[in-house]
Amino acid sequence: MRDKIIAFVMAGGQGSRLQPLTTDRSHAAVPFGSRYRLVDFVLSNLVNSRIQTIYLLVQYMSQSLIEHVRKAWTISPLFYNQFVTVVPPQMHYSESWFQGTADAVRQNISLVEEQMPDYVLVFGADHVYRMDIQQMLAFHQERDADVTIAALPVPLEDAKQFGVIAADADGCIRAFQEKPANPSPLPDDPANAFASMGNYVFSGKVLIEALKASQQDNEADFGHHVLPRMLADGSRLFAYDFTTNEIPGVKPYESRFYWRDLGSIDTYFKAHKDVLGAQPTFDAFNPRWPIYSSNYQGPVARVLGARLDNSLVGAAAVVHKNARLTNSILRRETVIEEDAVLEDCIIMDYSRIGKGARLRRVIVDCHNIIEPGTTIGYDREADSKLYTVSEGGVTVVSAGPSSFFARDSGLGGGYSE
Repeated sequence: MRDKIIAFVMAGGQGSRLQPLTTDRSHAAVPFGSRYRLVDFVLSNLVNSRIQTIYLLVQYMSQSLIEHVRKAWTISPLFYNQFVTVVPPQMHYSESWFQGTADAVRQNISLVEEQMPDYVLVFGADHVYRMDIQQMLAFHQERDADVTIAALPVPLEDAKQFGVIAADADGCIRAFQEKPANPSPLPDDPANAFASMGNYVFSGKVLIEALKASQQDNEADFGHHVLPRMLADGSRLFAYDFTTNEIPGVKPYESRFYWRDLGSIDTYFKAHKDVLGAQPTFDAFNPRWPIYSSNYQGPVARVLGARLDNSLVGAAAVVHKNARLTNSILRRETVIEEDAVLEDCIIMDYSRIGKGARLRRVIVDCHNIIEPGTTIGYDREADSKLYTVSEGGVTVVSAGPSSFFARDSGLGGGYSE
């Protein structure tokens, strides 16, 4: 008899460090590459791992995420336990929104008690990676763990942003450090620390007991509160080394254990470089472990006498003559007019770049018109007066008013989802 497994995906994050990309959408709904949203990666990992009872916990600016899931993530209406369903805050225990990861699951404890699963997964929704979760479950079962936490080595400087784990050779956790100023290095690798990925496997009954105890102590977050208390109380907590996870179809030139936490504009921008090139660090095309997204029904892209170098072009995009694109990504229904020059740019859905415009290291969010002859990305001081400029010098043009703005302006073919 197969184990019963349900998953909670934490998709309610505000993503404040990704502003202005998260002004009108949640972190999980932020576009990535030429056709995906961030939530597509965790959902694809779950479905590819044969885990198909999935509750998506939403909260902040959730409408675009809800629409995306409705259109892209209908698994099977024929089987009652195969679904991706959106769950807003239920407010069973308080009148507030989710206060943390543990509070989010606790507000939905009735779903766990109703299903009575053998295992419950609690995964984040704002990372780019591939993972066979069945391998993590097997690790959890072999060690008779109460909780298993996915972790990987990261440089000490980067580890300050994560929960850091001290574990024995078999993965048994001895201590936690939550976003420490001075992370403890790995015993055999002083340059790196063992960082939590924020993905957890709980044994079902253990999770129910932990959530009820957390209610009494008003504990809101797994990483900050619940897991350290469980460790102190003698629960069996283990760390699963993500670098041991094996994915079929990964090409020799790819990073074998690629994982990126896209928590800032600069990390988001850098991750897009990883999907470009003849041998990308992360190749989105893998028929044996696909990344699923919306089934867009519009036309293919058109390139009309332009010059493209190391660039991705989304469906229904139009690139006119003498336009030049280098190291850039165009998403759905974008229009690049004549003589425009784009270098290291990300142009999001339904945006138009005017004739002769010059853009360098620029993210243009959805539903924008960049007027003919505009120059962005060449004068940081001037850009800062009009746009958002990151610490790393990436200029972000905020989203335009709405999809109606895009269609009324003739920005695309009218196939938007």
